[in-house]
Amino acid sequence: MNYTELYNHWLNSANIDEATKKDLEAMAGNDAEIKERFYRELEFGTGGLRGVLGAGINRINKYIVRKTTQGYAEYIKKAGADACRRGVVIAHDNRRFSVEFCKETAGVLAANGIKAYIFDSLRPTPELSYAVRHLNAFGGVVITASHNPPEYNGYKLYDERGCQLIPEVNDLVVDEIAKISDPLTVKSLTIDEAGELITVLGADVDESYYKDVMSISVCPDVKKDIKIVYSPQHGTGNVPVRTVLDRLGYNVIPVVEQCEPDTEFSNTLNPNPETDDAYVLAIEYAKKYDADIIITNDPDCDRLGVVIKSANGYTRMTGNQSAAVLLEYILSNRAKQGTLPANGVMFNTVVTSDLGDRICEKYGVSVEKTLTGFKFIGDKVYKHELAGDKQFVFGYEESYGCLVADFVRDKDAVQASLMLCEAAAYYNEQGKTLLDVLAELYAEHGFFLDALDNFTFKGIDGSDKISALMDSLRKNAPTAAGDIKVAKVEDFQSAEMKAEGFPSSNVLKFKMEDGSWVAVRPSGTEPKCKFYYSIVAENEEKARVKLAVMRETFEANCK
Repeated sequence: MNYTELYNHWLNSANIDEATKKDLEAMAGNDAEIKERFYRELEFGTGGLRGVLGAGINRINKYIVRKTTQGYAEYIKKAGADACRRGVVIAHDNRRFSVEFCKETAGVLAANGIKAYIFDSLRPTPELSYAVRHLNAFGGVVITASHNPPEYNGYKLYDERGCQLIPEVNDLVVDEIAKISDPLTVKSLTIDEAGELITVLGADVDESYYKDVMSISVCPDVKKDIKIVYSPQHGTGNVPVRTVLDRLGYNVIPVVEQCEPDTEFSNTLNPNPETDDAYVLAIEYAKKYDADIIITNDPDCDRLGVVIKSANGYTRMTGNQSAAVLLEYILSNRAKQGTLPANGVMFNTVVTSDLGDRICEKYGVSVEKTLTGFKFIGDKVYKHELAGDKQFVFGYEESYGCLVADFVRDKDAVQASLMLCEAAAYYNEQGKTLLDVLAELYAEHGFFLDALDNFTFKGIDGSDKISALMDSLRKNAPTAAGDIKVAKVEDFQSAEMKAEGFPSSNVLKFKMEDGSWVAVRPSGTEPKCKFYYSIVAENEEKARVKLAVMRETFEANCK
C-alpha cells in the first residue's frame, strides 16, 4: 500500500482507539502531513526505536510498540520454552505514554505466553540492566527517549546479560518485526487478563541495586564535607541517586522544581546534561547555598553531567573531562590500595578523547576501543568475563555516560553520581576541586579540547542529505586542516577496520599528525550528522585556534 492507502487503512480500521482516530481525522486533506507519517515505517535501528509520538507508521504509538514487541516475542519463542519462562523485564521513564507503552509491551509478551516483569513506577535505565541479570530474565525493554524533547518517546531492547542488543542479534529481531504486516492486528492483554504472566516488581530489586551501587566506593571513609546540588531533570534518577547519596551521608540539596516526574519537563530549559540550559536553575541553587558541585542526570538516568564551583563562578565539565578525572581517582587509589588488577582493562569509544587512554597507560591498564553505543562496551565486558583474561575497571563514552562496576552492563549514572561525589569529597580534603585535578592531568598529559557539532536534517529527504554528506567526505577526504596534515583516515565500513574487530558502521575518523582527530557519523537515534573533535595542543588558546581551522575544513559541506 502507498502512504494514502495506509492512512485510510488506519483511519477506517475497527482496531483503532478513539484518540488515535481523532489524530488521524485531524490530518485529513493534509497530504504533506499524511505522507510524512505514512511514507515509511519508523526504523528499529541499533539503538532501538525513537521517534515523535503520534498516529502513523513513521511515529511511535501503541500500535508500533505492539508490532515491535510481537517481533521480539517471535524471536524469544524461537529461543525456546525456557526463554519464555524466564521472561522479560520492562522499565519506563517519565515521558508521555511511557506507562501505557510499558503495559502494552507486557501485554503483547503475555499474549504470546512469555513472562513479563514490570516495575510499579518509573525506574532508571541502568536498574533495568541490573534487574535482567538479578531476575535471570531472558531480556529487557526500556521505554525511554533519553534526553529528547517531550514529543519523543522510544523503545530499547536488552539481552540476558543486561546489555543492549548487539547488531547481529538486533538484526534477528528486526527480521521478525518485518514479518508483521499490520501493527493494528497485534494482540495485547491487560494486566488482569494476563494473570500470572505479568508480575509487578516490589522493592527487593531496588534494594539489591542500591546495595551494589554503594559497594563501589573506593574510599568509603572520606569526609563528606561538600555541598552537592542535584537535579534529576524531572526523570528517573531522583529516588535512586538521592537514596544512595543520603545513605552514605552526603549533603545533597535537590533542585525541588525538577524532582517530580513530569512528561513536559516543565521546569527545565533542556533535560540534556550536554547543554548549558540543563543547569540554569541548578546554578541558581548552587549560588544560593554556596555549593561545591552540581550533578544532574538525563531523564532515564544513564548519563551524568557535572558543574564545579570555580574562581569564575560555576564551570561545566565535558563528559570526556569528568570521566578522565574519575579514571584518575579510581586508578590512583586502587593502585595505592593494591586492588588494581594486573590485567585491568578500560573501554571507551572511537569518538572519545585520548586523555583517558594516557591515564590508563600511566597505571598499566590496557585500553580497548569500541564503536559508539554502550552495547559494544557491555559486549566486551562479557567476552573478557568468559575468557577470564582481563578484568574490567572502567568504561565510558564522551556523551556523559560511564560505568564503574559491571554488575550493570550499560552506562549507569547512579554509580557515576556516587563516584563523582566521592572523588569531589576526596580531593576537597586535599584542598583541590575536580577542575584542579583536571588541570594537573593536562599538565602531565597535554591539553585536550573536546567539541561536538550536530547538524540536523529533518524530513523525508533528511537521511539522503546525511548519506550524501558522508559520501562526499569519503570521496573527497581532506588531506590537511590548515598546516596540520591528515596522517590516517579510518573508515569503519572498510575491510581494514573489520579486520581490527569493528562491526561495519558508517563512521569516518581523520587522525591528524599532531595527535588531534575528527570523527564523523550519523546519529543512530536522531536525524543528525555528528562531528566530534579532539584537539591536542600546548594550551587552550592554541587548541581553539586549531579547532576553528578543523571546523572550517571538515564542515564545509554542512553550511
